Amino acid sequence: MSSKYFGTDGIRGKVGQLPMTPEFVMKLGWAAGVVLSASGTKEVLIGKDTRASGYMLESALESGLSAAGVNIALAGPIPTPAVAYLTSTFRADAGVVISASHNPYYDNGIKFFSQAGTKLSDEQQQQVEEKLAYALSNGIDCVSSDKLGKARRIEDAAGRYIEYCKGTFPSNLSLQGMKIVVDSANGAAYKVAPYVLSELGAEIISINDKPNGVNINQECGATSLRMLQQEVIAQSADVGIAVDGDADRIIMVDNEGDIVDGDEILFLLARAAKQEGYEGGVAGTLMSNLGLEKTLKSLNIPFTRTKVGDRYVMQALEENGWKIGGETSGHILHLDHAATGDAVVAALQVLAILASTKESLHSLKQGMEKFPQALVNVRTSPRANPLETEVVTQAIQSLNKTLSGNGRLVLRKSGTEPLIRVMVESSCNNTATRLAEDLAAVIESQLG
Repeated sequence: MSSKYFGTDGIRGKVGQLPMTPEFVMKLGWAAGVVLSASGTKEVLIGKDTRASGYMLESALESGLSAAGVNIALAGPIPTPAVAYLTSTFRADAGVVISASHNPYYDNGIKFFSQAGTKLSDEQQQQVEEKLAYALSNGIDCVSSDKLGKARRIEDAAGRYIEYCKGTFPSNLSLQGMKIVVDSANGAAYKVAPYVLSELGAEIISINDKPNGVNINQECGATSLRMLQQEVIAQSADVGIAVDGDADRIIMVDNEGDIVDGDEILFLLARAAKQEGYEGGVAGTLMSNLGLEKTLKSLNIPFTRTKVGDRYVMQALEENGWKIGGETSGHILHLDHAATGDAVVAALQVLAILASTKESLHSLKQGMEKFPQALVNVRTSPRANPLETEVVTQAIQSLNKTLSGNGRLVLRKSGTEPLIRVMVESSCNNTATRLAEDLAAVIESQLG
């Protein structure tokens, strides 16, 4: 059954408009509390990124959970993967993150984690939606005063997470002598990411580390790399690391200022793991570059594609008994080290490869040849469905005929924004760009 509110990464929207209003979030908290408490949940840990709206939504969520009889542990501004980790550490029964990840400051969102640090199952999401529908129509059924949930604030949540991250880096290695530029996107990792790397011996140049509530992801971080590229070159740094607003996504920049995306990070991790005896495969998504698939095949490493969304990548890993997976956008899963996408932990695994091989990131990534890939976003309305029109259907058929097996077309609606994503891969960069732009123009023409 399709979800009315949950997208590929929780519930998200513009603050002040449904579903990101205080009343809606309070009822969402109540609905989640009722569903989770039915399976024995007694306490939920809440973390958030640095958006100003996080304080308002945190209070609303806290009220709803309390009304359902669930206790709340408040971790404050902290990366999404830290919530997943701390939920287990503090023996909470579930975790909640208030964040819109890579979206602008005026958006926000809510996503839930199980005690194991994984996203809620489709079945649990459906149960929450059913209770939410009841609350939106009838209001909430508050427990009696003696059963209301209580709230507490966690001290030094960031410190605990820092020690956890450091523990994922090989004890026989050091980052001593390595100069690293860190772009924290003015987000949740603005203290954590630079501190972890500094503690392991690296010289750190920290940028976009002064959040003010509205500058999160603003022309910086994993979705806007120009500033990081410039700083890496200016500082003659060995590597640049960019995370997004909630630090579950990472993109890197090599010593020559070139971007190293999620596909290339997956290649580096998989090849290193293979050399150390890893016999499993890699899970990517429909958006993963064809070059990754072909390179892994040449290394005799199995590869599978899933729908877009790290929760689907996780499902594929669990089904196959594999440990490494992720998305082009930088959600990286390495189950030997973390149960969810973690930008800081993923960075440490790549840096460990650099430290052990004594090679540059630019040199190491040469083992994978990427297919030129063009991505064009078409902004639409939530209810519009131009992909079903005859004109668009004919254009798609024509494009596929042009590619004739020498590339790929992927069309999908974003699960987090009102966008249709048009992605074309081809052995020729100009061809990929032209075909993507032409099809995007056809889709736009059908929006009225």
